[in-house]
This record gives sequence, structure tokens and C-alpha cells, in this order.
Amino acid sequence: MRWSTDGVLASLSYHYYRSLLRACARGASLADGEKLHATLLKNGLSASPDSFIHNALLHMYAMCGTTSSARLVFDQIPLTHRDTVDWTTLMGCYSRNRMPHDALHLFLDMQGEGVQPDEVTMVCFFNACSRLGDVMCGLQGHPCMIKRGLPFTVTASNAAMDMYAKCGRMADARRVFDEMSERSVVSWTVILAGVVKWEGVENGRILFDEMPERNEIAWTVMIASYVESGFHREAMWLLGDMILSLCLELNHVTLCSLLSACAQSGDMMMGRWVHVYVLKIMDKEMNLMVGTALVDMYAKCGRIEAAYRVFKWMLHRNVVAWNAMLSGLAMHGQGIAVLELFSQMIAEAQPDDVTFVALLSACSHSGLVDQGQQFFHDLGPVYGIMPKIEHYACLVDLLGRAGRLEEAEALVRKMPILPNEVLLGSLLASCSLHGKLQLGESLLQELVQINPLNTEYHFLMSNMYALAGKRDEADSLRLVLKKRGVRKAPGSSCIHVGGQVHQFSAGDKSHPRTQEVYFMLDEMIRRLRLAGYVPNTASQVFSVSESGSHNADEREEEEQLLFSHSEKLALSFGLISTRPSAPLHIFKNLRICQDCHFAIKLVSDIYRREIVIRDRNRFHCFKQGSCSCSDYW
Repeated sequence: MRWSTDGVLASLSYHYYRSLLRACARGASLADGEKLHATLLKNGLSASPDSFIHNALLHMYAMCGTTSSARLVFDQIPLTHRDTVDWTTLMGCYSRNRMPHDALHLFLDMQGEGVQPDEVTMVCFFNACSRLGDVMCGLQGHPCMIKRGLPFTVTASNAAMDMYAKCGRMADARRVFDEMSERSVVSWTVILAGVVKWEGVENGRILFDEMPERNEIAWTVMIASYVESGFHREAMWLLGDMILSLCLELNHVTLCSLLSACAQSGDMMMGRWVHVYVLKIMDKEMNLMVGTALVDMYAKCGRIEAAYRVFKWMLHRNVVAWNAMLSGLAMHGQGIAVLELFSQMIAEAQPDDVTFVALLSACSHSGLVDQGQQFFHDLGPVYGIMPKIEHYACLVDLLGRAGRLEEAEALVRKMPILPNEVLLGSLLASCSLHGKLQLGESLLQELVQINPLNTEYHFLMSNMYALAGKRDEADSLRLVLKKRGVRKAPGSSCIHVGGQVHQFSAGDKSHPRTQEVYFMLDEMIRRLRLAGYVPNTASQVFSVSESGSHNADEREEEEQLLFSHSEKLALSFGLISTRPSAPLHIFKNLRICQDCHFAIKLVSDIYRREIVIRDRNRFHCFKQGSCSCSDYW
């Protein structure tokens, strides 16, 4: 869109200005819209509220995703000239741009001003609740629509159903679905996404087969759920049906969804297939979103070198792509590489708040305390970024891991943001690591007040008592949890072999090859002992007896519990199921314990294997008797 002179623009009527702004909105042409805005300010044509130019500007900025400009223009519209559409437009802008709190606050302001919402407003309301996972707020939407006599259109019903499904309220989601007199393919897809997430992939497949019509999103939801659940063959069969039978080509949205599923499940086979497919259908210039998703997938599957190769091959990289690479390196404990890459990034892209979460995390995992502190202090003065709770959490973790708990606690007490559960939990974990019992007790009380239902920290505190020799306190805390029927989340590990996912829990004997696995485990322990391995029973949670005394039988029982940790079982299965010298990749849901960490270092040397383990926090690459974390994790 081009204009020759300001004089031509000045001669246009309000109607044509609004038409031009609507055109900018449809094409998301922010630069052209801003030129129009500047011209309107210059010639004063936007000054009159009756021109409704500001209303058109609001719509343009909202459709372009510029929330700050949209809000500024919205505030310039007199209350007498703001209608439901204006309020709804800004609400939708906030919700689409990950500002759901602002959307709900605006909804309350709208109610306070006496402006009546319509069904489109309620769609924005449900979308904001869905993004927040706030079902209690969302539950007020239904009565609000009934009270005001608003029609439950297909779009409104879909939004309500999506909110219920994403909040885990599947009974309510199904009720909305059943009450719909007319259902679109979107309606079926929304309920399908909820079923596969909360009721399992098998139930999802039943619903999928019942769908009268399926769009590409429905196929993607079903295939991605198979990948995430470890059903590799079923995913490939369904993908073949989608591409060959229906002649549907995978677009960038579908490809990114599949790659995200591969990243979560660790399914490298499917991830590589998607990569090959991308190379076949795309020209030399890879789609930016797909390239970024490939970087993220390879990094989260433990192939950081492959992630870096894809990253370097990308012709265009935005801040999201750089963040994906930085976060991947941080997860793998390559702090120095992160710092080097960041120095290259600032010449090509403007770092954002996510960038510094990755930087601070990398410094924390690599023990780069001084560098991490400098990055944090530079956030505002150098980069113009207001520190968020995530940045404070990373800095607290950085100081805590380094044993500087007094500094970490002082930071928590003086920071301008109220500490959340993640931040205090990180500090408690550092107390456990460094034996700071008194501070740990204080933190536990705060954590109980924030979330009394999360008992994970009680188990951590009980273990701290046991390690400090305070067995009465450890047993007392354990008995409280036992009376409440609370059990520690079981550890589980999975390994991909031959296109299948094999999952093991601690002490698991359900695998078809259990006998072979335990035979290999016994052989592995025997060779570990010859190499100097001594079971570290101190790392075992609740390893003390009820009576508070230890005898030889109890000691042996504790050792057997350590031997059957899920990662050791997965490792044993990998050793008997793959060729000698083949690398092994294991994915664990909890943090790896000290005993398993030491044992697997020895295994990597004894069996000449590279063993990569992704635990809840990071990657550990074991090779020739050492770990990439340098025992700092």
C-alpha cells in the first residue's frame, strides 16, 4: 500500500480512512497502519470522536498484535463512543497475545462501565480462561450468557468446551458437546483434544473414528497423542493414511505439532522422519517455525549436535529460534557455549526475557556464578528488560547450587515480587544439597502456605532430616504423610528401542523381558562392585527403619531398592537390546539420584557406551566414566 503525498490523504473522507485502516488490519500491515496513524495525527482528522477513526485504529493495532498501541488508542476513545465491539476487540488482542489476565481485567472493567457483552465477547472471555486454566472464572461464563439471553452459537459453545477441556473438566465439556444442536468439525476436534489428554489415547481413537468429518488439526491431534504416548507404529500408520489416502500435505502447523510431541516423548525416529519430510517438500529456505521446532526437538531428544546443525543451516533466525538453541545448550549443561552463542545473537536479534531465562539457567547448571549475576544486573540498565519471577528463580537457583544460600535467601526477601512455589522449592532443594536444615524448615512452612496439596517438599525435608541424623523428625514427617495417604510420586524411566517405547518404574517386574532385565542388572551390579561401586543408601529417600536402627538385613534391603531404580532397569534393558557400543538415551520423570548418577558413570566406562539421560531438570551425558555435568547438578 503506497501513498504519493500527504495532500492526497488529507483529502480523503473519514470513510476512506476507516476503509484503509480496515485493509491494514486484514493484511496485518502494521507499518502501513502506523503511517496512516501518523498522517491522521498530523492533519488532525482523528481529533473528532464522531469520526470513529480511533475505533478503526484500535481494530488495526489489535489485529496486528500490538497490544500497547491498541490499549493507548482504546484509552483515547471517550466512554460515550466505546461500544461492545471496541471492548471485545481489545479483549481478543490481549487473549491472543498471551495476556489473559489483562483480558479478564478488561472484562470486569467493561461490566463496571455497564457495557453489555455479546456472544463474541464471551468467546474472548472463555479463551482467556482457557489460557489461564482458570475453570472457576470460566464457570461464570455460562450463567452470564443465559442471564443476558445471549445465543449459544457454535463458536461460543466451542470456546466454552475448549475452556472446560483444557481445565480437565471433561464432564462439563461433554455436556456442552451433547447439548449442541449443530456441531462443526472444530467442535469435534476440541472434544477430541480433551479426550486424548484426559481420558487416554484409546478413548481418543474411538472418538476419532466416530467423527463425521476430520480436518488437518484433528488428524494432527490424534497422531501427536500417539507419539506422546509411545505408540510409534500407530502414529506412523495414521500419518500414512493422512498423507497417502487423503492426499493431505502437512503444513507448518502440523509439522510443528508433531515435532513438539516428539520433543516431549523423546521419539527420535518420528522426529527424523518429519525432518526428512520437511527437506523433501520445502525449498532450500526452511520455514522459520519448522526450523525452530526441529532445533527444539533435537535438543530435547538429547541430540544437541544435530540441533546445532539445523540451527546453523537456517537462513533466517528470529529471537525464538535463538532462544530455542540457547535453551537446548543450557539443558545440556554447555554454559560456555551458551555465552559464546549469546555474543553472536546480539548482532542478529534483540534478546528478550526468555533469552535471559536460558542464559541464567545455563550459568546455574554450569556453576558460572559471576557471569550469571552480571546478566541479571544488566537486565534493566543494558537490555531494558524488567526482571520477572523466572529470572529471580534462576538467580536463586544459581546461588543455591553454588552453596551461597545466605545470598540466595537475602535475594528472596528483598525482591519486589512475591516468591512463588517454584522459587522457594528451588531454594529448598539447595538447602537439601548443602545440608542447611534450619533454613529448609522455614522454607517448608512457607511452601505449605502457598500450596498445602503439594507434598513433594515434605519428602525432601524428611530426607534432609534423615541425612542430618534426626531420624525422629524424619519418621514423624513420614508418618504424617502416611496417615494422609500420601505417597511419593514413583520414579519412571523410558527408553526407545526398535521403534517402541519401553517404560520401567522402580522395582518394576511387568516387562515381558523382566527375567533378562534383572539378570543383566545383577551382572551389571557385580561388575560395578568390582570397579569400586558402593551403594549410596544415604541418597535413598526414607531409608531409615521404623525403629530408627539399622541391621544387615535392612541395609541389604535398602541396597536392593537402589539397584531397582527405574533408570537402572531401563539401562539394563538397553544393554541387552541394542548392539554393543550403541548410544543409549533414557528419559526419566524425576531428578536422577546421586547413587544412579555415580553408577551410570561407571557403566559408561565398563560397557564402553555413551549414555544420555534426560531427567526432570536437565541432560546428563555419560561417557568414558564421566558426566557432562561435571558432577555439578
